[in-house]
Amino acid sequence: MEKPPHIAFVPSPGMGHLIPLVEFAKRLANLHNLSSTLIIPNDGPLSNSQSAFLDSLPNPINYIILPPVNLDDLSQDTKIETRISLMVTRSIRSLHEAFKSMISDKKIVALFVDLFGTDAFDVANDFGVPSYLFFPASAMTLSLLLHLPKLDQTISFEYKDLPDPIHITGCIPIHGRDLLDPLQDRTNDGYKWVLHNAKRFMMAKGIVVNSFKELEAGTIQNLHHEQPGKPTLYPVGPLAQSGSNLSRDVNESNCLKWLDGQPSGSVLYICFGSGGTLSSHQVNELAMGLELSGQRFLWVVKAPNDTGIPNATYLNFNDQIDNFNFLPKGFLERTKNYGLVVLSWAPQVQILNHGSTGGFLTHCGWNSVLETVGQGLPMIVWPLYAEQKMNALMLTEGLHVALRPKPNEDGIVDHIEIARVVKGLFEGEEGLTIRNRIKKLQEAAVNALREDGCSTKTLHHLASTLKNEV
Repeated sequence: MEKPPHIAFVPSPGMGHLIPLVEFAKRLANLHNLSSTLIIPNDGPLSNSQSAFLDSLPNPINYIILPPVNLDDLSQDTKIETRISLMVTRSIRSLHEAFKSMISDKKIVALFVDLFGTDAFDVANDFGVPSYLFFPASAMTLSLLLHLPKLDQTISFEYKDLPDPIHITGCIPIHGRDLLDPLQDRTNDGYKWVLHNAKRFMMAKGIVVNSFKELEAGTIQNLHHEQPGKPTLYPVGPLAQSGSNLSRDVNESNCLKWLDGQPSGSVLYICFGSGGTLSSHQVNELAMGLELSGQRFLWVVKAPNDTGIPNATYLNFNDQIDNFNFLPKGFLERTKNYGLVVLSWAPQVQILNHGSTGGFLTHCGWNSVLETVGQGLPMIVWPLYAEQKMNALMLTEGLHVALRPKPNEDGIVDHIEIARVVKGLFEGEEGLTIRNRIKKLQEAAVNALREDGCSTKTLHHLASTLKNEV
């Protein structure tokens, strides 16, 4: 009896990469009966959140944790892109052994890696298995990275010093200062690793991108244009969590019970993602701005981080803070009638889905963007790291579904500006226009995932290709 087709995934560490890939695996399983195994590189014990998430995976999705690699030779200020890329690269021998074991009793029809894992293509090639790229960010970011080798050859100085925006067909113009963080210093290993992986994207047989036609029409259309040897594009998004996989009953109960008592559409939800942090000064200004606005809010707050590295906690976000001593004195008491502050974590999907939530102040992580579009909520965008400035640019200047506060000459968004933008989102004419636009995008997102939707049809085409792989 012939073995059923099976898929291998190699995700990069970090929940922001793991979540959309697992949602993709779920759709392949539920709609096309394709089983899969996640092969996970690491440099030590997984966080409690990652372990809980993986243990909650439904059949037929399995996972293997590779032996940890040693990254002790890296300095404290090593870019996260370098750490992740090296984690994958130094796991290649273990991955080869895991692949060899799997292929002895499973019919592996494809290996999917994400944007930092292209060295794993070599393992698939050793076994004659087709390689695919799973791109968890926007089609705009994918376009930039596909264009990066050409930029690297034609521009000799730092991109942030370019006098004019960069024009990539199908995308809105992007100033060099708004490109991905690792592209801001071309002498850093982080840049070299991003370029290394970007050059290998073309080795993939296909590229799955977590976006959909109506969200990035021009960009996706341009990426679809056939070129000799170009990977086939599969836009299958939005791939966003439909529920929380993490059980934190106390926080979840408090947040949702509090929201139950608020008027419909009245609450601003504030969260900077699993790895995003603000400085002490900025936390204080945000608190004072929320108080000055008088707007109802639910703020997921983390301990301030004054290192100057906003994603310092990306791979280890279980910060063990148990008090609010870093907030302005008396803030919690003064705002208790219209605000709720919770430490470190909250059930974001359920909060965004709650009828009392009327807007989202977000760091612009792509998962958060897609979750917010899926709920039809207007946004205040506050990008911190990675490609978040590009996402913010798309949401404000491209799609016009978000407001963006302006920092002062010291790079701080002061409390007066925060209050202005918050009020504008809920009370201003511009906020009303944004709400109407985001509702149309929400409808498009729902339609993309219907049985006859563009993303569902694309997924069907991909699944058929995978099942026919020899």
